[in-house]
Amino acid sequence: MTPRRPLFDSLAFALLTVLAAATPGIASSSSAQPTRSAASARSPELLALLDEHMEWLSRRDPISASQRGDLRLNDRVPDVAPDSIARSVGEARDRLAQLNRLDQARLDEADRIDAGLLRWELEGIVNGAPFREHLMPISARGGPQVWLPQMAAQLPFQGPQDYEDYATRLERLPVLIQDTIDNMRTGMREGIVPPRVTVQGAAEQCFALASQAMRDDPTLSPFYTPFRAMPGSDSSVKRARRAIEEEIIPAFQALGEFLRDEYIPACRESIGISDLAPRGDPEYGRRYYQYAIREHTTLDLTADEIHQIGLDEVARIQAEMLDVIAASDFRERHPEHAALEGEALLAAFLASVKSDPRFFHESDGALLDEFRVICKEIDPELPRLFGRLPRLPYGVRQIPPIFGPASPAAYYYHGSIATGVPGYFMVNTYALDQRPRYDMIALTLHEAVPGHHLQIALAQEMEDVHEFRRRVAFTAFTEGWAVYAERLGLEMGALPWPAGRGLYQDPYDDFGRLNFEMWRALRLVVDTGIHAKGWTRQQAIDYMIAHSANSEHDLITEVDRYIGWPGQALGYKLGELHIRELRARAERELGAAFRLRDFHDVVLGAGGTPLGVLDERVSAWIERVLAERESPR
Repeated sequence: MTPRRPLFDSLAFALLTVLAAATPGIASSSSAQPTRSAASARSPELLALLDEHMEWLSRRDPISASQRGDLRLNDRVPDVAPDSIARSVGEARDRLAQLNRLDQARLDEADRIDAGLLRWELEGIVNGAPFREHLMPISARGGPQVWLPQMAAQLPFQGPQDYEDYATRLERLPVLIQDTIDNMRTGMREGIVPPRVTVQGAAEQCFALASQAMRDDPTLSPFYTPFRAMPGSDSSVKRARRAIEEEIIPAFQALGEFLRDEYIPACRESIGISDLAPRGDPEYGRRYYQYAIREHTTLDLTADEIHQIGLDEVARIQAEMLDVIAASDFRERHPEHAALEGEALLAAFLASVKSDPRFFHESDGALLDEFRVICKEIDPELPRLFGRLPRLPYGVRQIPPIFGPASPAAYYYHGSIATGVPGYFMVNTYALDQRPRYDMIALTLHEAVPGHHLQIALAQEMEDVHEFRRRVAFTAFTEGWAVYAERLGLEMGALPWPAGRGLYQDPYDDFGRLNFEMWRALRLVVDTGIHAKGWTRQQAIDYMIAHSANSEHDLITEVDRYIGWPGQALGYKLGELHIRELRARAERELGAAFRLRDFHDVVLGAGGTPLGVLDERVSAWIERVLAERESPR
């Protein structure tokens, strides 16, 4: 999973960065600046808009700017005060108007792509502004209590000034936290509040950051991590310790008390976004969900159409699961189930694998070590499937235990060549009895390579493009690619599919792949069920449990995620299906001229794009290959 933010599935981080405001008074320094393409033929008006937009993004979210190597605002934090948010949206609206005034007919191919991507992003900001998502910035999965303690892991610390800047950032965090509280109070007054179930646990996360142990010794705080190897006499160390002790710990204590005593009791019992009707606007929730569908899928589909696609995919994948079960030793191990068929067999199999101790690790270290081994098995396979590979390395790390209960099985933290920070495949070691081994290959392919790390690092390392292109991303592309990457495991290893099953030589591992694919199909059914068809939370949980081998804990966490982030879960399966359809078309039209490495390079070659832009790229590539094949040599 990936947002293009620190973790690609963080709701609160996404909301903050979508609407975080401009910060006035930028101080200059010698660091990365927004860059223009070297192509001299490009539209100067468009390049100026792209430069302006990148500057706006840096001012709006200085932490993200630091992570990508723009250190001019290295001591700032996002400004989420209401007037700043309004100003930020107004600037986006003005930029969109300027973009629409450009003569599109005079733009070359590179300009048309950049203009289209910029239009998508600006329209998303402008069209989403009326829903005022910033008034619902916290859940147990995301918010300042989740992403702020982890931000240092993605920041560059290469000299004394970086530590001084970070200390200044720490001193400014209480204002951000107070503004966040003020926004939630506004949401309470205006009836824009999240479902209560999505916020349960957030207060405890805040109290953990303000624990008595950290009060007694501020160096135990995660905010102190960058300073642990430095002498206590250093000025930045002193400032950081004072900020943590006197400002940050009290701020998180206050946030936790506000959540516990005021906010959570005021949150709504209903779970579907369609039920949200602030100020008596009964269509608010329905409009919001349709907006969310388009934002996350980049497709013009209705909730009913997506729901049916999900039902069809569930049926198809279930049939494939039964084939894999037949190839396993399940009936031999469980002769009492030998006569079962169809859904009864699947139910017995699911119950068995969820409780069989041979599929689970007994220690955090063993789980992490096996993930590292899988990564090393995948790495040598990549050159056969890709003509271009990233320079940025990646590693495997544990999700901080404090966030384990509310976190997914894993997620990806992007790194940066510019800042010298590697990418990280973050693994959840909470509740080891619910982290099955049969899911591990598919999970690694999705979060690490050739999934999120490969796609995001390649986008960051694109040359001769504007910096904007390196950072833009869309859920359907980013997550659709990662789900497609799980299937590429069939084409790796000594016996690639169809002769063998690639990396999935064990039928249980292959079942794990199908289980992951089923999980994404279930999202289409459950997300639309919750937000458009009036499903209850228990109805969604029961449906997930009945069709998936995922642990009950994970499935409950997932359902709560869909409740709190309408539409986001739709991008995975719809994006994957779209990429697979494009590949099938290319194979059909090119025949013997089809080269899988070339196809993958075309798909990833422009960075994250809406699916319509991807269609155009693949179509143009097919036409070029056909023209080259037909031209005389």
